[in-house]
Amino acid sequence: MNTVLVLALILAALTAASFVFARRKAGAQILAHGKGSGLGYHSQPGYHGWFAAIVSGLAAFCVMAVGLYAGLDVWMLAIIMVVVTLIGSYLAVSRISSNFRARTYVEYFIKSILVICSFIAVFTTVGIILSLLFESFRFFKDVPILDFLGGLQWSPQTAMREDQVGQSGAFGAIPVFTGTFLIMAIAISVAAPIGLMIAIYLSEYASRRTRKLVKPVIEILAGVPTVVYGFFALLTVGPVIRSTAESLGFAVPTQSAITAGLVMGIMIIPFISSLSDDVINAVPQTMRDGSYALGATKSETMSKVVFAGALPGIIGALLLAVSRAIGETMIVVFAAGRAANLTANPFEAVTTVTVQIVALLTGDQEFDSPKTLAAFALGLVLFFITLVLNFIALIIVRRYRARYD
Repeated sequence: MNTVLVLALILAALTAASFVFARRKAGAQILAHGKGSGLGYHSQPGYHGWFAAIVSGLAAFCVMAVGLYAGLDVWMLAIIMVVVTLIGSYLAVSRISSNFRARTYVEYFIKSILVICSFIAVFTTVGIILSLLFESFRFFKDVPILDFLGGLQWSPQTAMREDQVGQSGAFGAIPVFTGTFLIMAIAISVAAPIGLMIAIYLSEYASRRTRKLVKPVIEILAGVPTVVYGFFALLTVGPVIRSTAESLGFAVPTQSAITAGLVMGIMIIPFISSLSDDVINAVPQTMRDGSYALGATKSETMSKVVFAGALPGIIGALLLAVSRAIGETMIVVFAAGRAANLTANPFEAVTTVTVQIVALLTGDQEFDSPKTLAAFALGLVLFFITLVLNFIALIIVRRYRARYD
């Protein structure tokens, strides 16, 4: 690690030196050329400097990568990098002239970097999908897909070796997904109205001083670790719900869907309120002024003009909150447990897809058993569910935007 750091510092110093030298030389030549003929250069000195830095820096970086792979001595590699950088700088500086299009090359390099970053994101997504598909197909060779998607019992315990005694395994995923959507529905029913009301108040009714005070305090919730929310749910919210239910004559366990959903809803309030507030503030003030000029009240302007204009962004905020709720794990482990119960009762213990994936892929596992491969099947189905939710949200946004425009 120290070797890489030393070579990186040498690379940065050489690249910076190439940039400064080329920029100064280009500036001097442009100044002399301008005094003699009054003709301008194609590119500014800064672009010539960046061109020299890119040429020398890329050459030195390639040498460093090859040298580290080959195991060369650090000082020998540093000397080679210095020589290569000097050669690259000389070649770049020698190209400085009034007709040399350094700006074009620099812009092309920046565009190439942006394209590479975009492809990295695309290839990462494709890699995730392919890995899920490959492992899921292996799982569906042992477990029929209809039994997985339509089964009502989830008990993935199987014998991993012939000398072990275990259950045959039941891989009906409906109880797992039922618990996932039950907790998500509770969380969204808590977070959506509260978050939207907070956003409307801060953007339309609160004073500037109140907004500066309240908004950072609300956004602190987004920075609280989820394990802290889990402890809060297990030690505070769960016992309060249980004691309240017992006082009314009901028996409710400490770990339940309502406990996880309430705490998860509190957790995602900042996502909805902050994003919705930004979207509402992005609605042009001229639309508000036009509504007021027609005699509309503040509440009418908010509900019929501002909210309508911000609806696509608000839907995006709600979708982000739904994705955050679906992917949460720690709160569910502490507050809802791991029992795969097929129930719509929010006062019973349930589990979610992410909790089961963690349970299946942790510990001493072998990736040849249906028990472990079931995690990839759960991930694949969850991926397609979120994909469908995204498409539905896009359709709603496009239809309403077309009607609103």
